Amino acid sequence: MSAIKQTQFNFPGQTAFYKGKVRDVYTIEDKYLVMVVSDRISAFDVVLPEPIPYKGQVLNQIAATFLKATSDIVPNWVVSVPDPSVTIGKMCEPFKVEMVIRGYLAGHAWREYSSGKRTLCGVTMPEGLKENDKLPEPIITPTTKAAVGHDEDISKEDILAKGIVDAADYEQMENYTRALYQRGTEIAAQRGLILVDTKYEFGKADGTIYLIDEIHTPDSSRYFYSDGYAERQQSGEAQKQLSKEFVRKWLIENGFQGKDGQHIPEMTPEIVNSISERYIELYEQITGEVFVKSDNDNILQRVESAVKEALTKL
Repeated sequence: MSAIKQTQFNFPGQTAFYKGKVRDVYTIEDKYLVMVVSDRISAFDVVLPEPIPYKGQVLNQIAATFLKATSDIVPNWVVSVPDPSVTIGKMCEPFKVEMVIRGYLAGHAWREYSSGKRTLCGVTMPEGLKENDKLPEPIITPTTKAAVGHDEDISKEDILAKGIVDAADYEQMENYTRALYQRGTEIAAQRGLILVDTKYEFGKADGTIYLIDEIHTPDSSRYFYSDGYAERQQSGEAQKQLSKEFVRKWLIENGFQGKDGQHIPEMTPEIVNSISERYIELYEQITGEVFVKSDNDNILQRVESAVKEALTKL
């Protein structure tokens, strides 16, 4: 199977290029972004050596589905999706915070809580909660982009005091975040899922706030299966998750957690194929639609042709 490991396109009007862990982003005339979602996969902040066929298509199409399903709540950056692995959108000035919203005590919030903290990003959490318990109401726990290293927790009060975002824009982003999470929760429930927590990124162009990047994908969100959730909580069992946690588990079982001196285990064709199949399962569970594999013969040529044609219509 063919997959997108890296791209080196030179599109008409191209003014910049950025390579992320998974996405290759081309700036066109300083007005538009062409986001190619590659098939690279990362875990423990390390990009693994083998790409996963259809992974980029899965993430791009989930994001496209949910951006379309929430466009009545907030305008988003998408102009077109000319290829299963590509989104072209409006270039926005991103806000330097990510809006993380949590409906359940899981992940980072649980680690902070279990260490004895009862305040996260300026938000007070009640006593007596267990891991993965539902919170009394969803809480927004923003992070700010660190110049070096990991994103850092920050409170609304600090964001406003430091002038990172002005009060009116921040209030609008809070309102959007709550409404998006509510919509995501409703859609997840229809699929037998619980949207545990997720993050949204916003940008501004011509005075308007836009929702940017991806939303509600397994890479940006945590889902539990709703069937059996209450029973698992009651008995203290781990919740059944829908995420790329299975990749991390395989790496850990084979002695790799991204630490110095550790070696990434061999990614055999069988392993690569099994990860690809799991991502396709994620797509079908989250969207409720059958996944249609794109034609991956000459995949880079396919992407380049689709983007060039789309650019002529901007």
